[in-house]
Amino acid sequence: MISNSRLLRIDDAEVTFRYKDYRRNGADRQQAMTLTADEFIRRFLLHVLLKGFHRIRHRGLLASSARKTILARARKLLGIASPPADTFKDLPDVRPPCPCCGGHMVIIENFERWQQPRAPPQATL
Repeated sequence: MISNSRLLRIDDAEVTFRYKDYRRNGADRQQAMTLTADEFIRRFLLHVLLKGFHRIRHRGLLASSARKTILARARKLLGIASPPADTFKDLPDVRPPCPCCGGHMVIIENFERWQQPRAPPQATL
């Protein structure tokens, strides 16, 4: 999202706003960009979540940028052993391939021999 303080100029055709260019250092980091009104709205709406969705930002111990090093240090300080390496990585993949696309099928339900799966509901008009 963008705060009102970053909007420098707005008219019917264009929007000029301030942004931070992380590839630059010092005073050059603050840059201004002018976009057409349509392009500005398009980019702005890319950040609007659909109804029912929640934005999640991870910080602290579980931040992805430093998760491994911070968790290793926390385990050392607390005297907790690291979890064992994943022993299932070396096992062969036994998931059946999809007959249509060749991808891995995921089994969501198994039926015993004596069980009969329900038929799909009939369409009503």
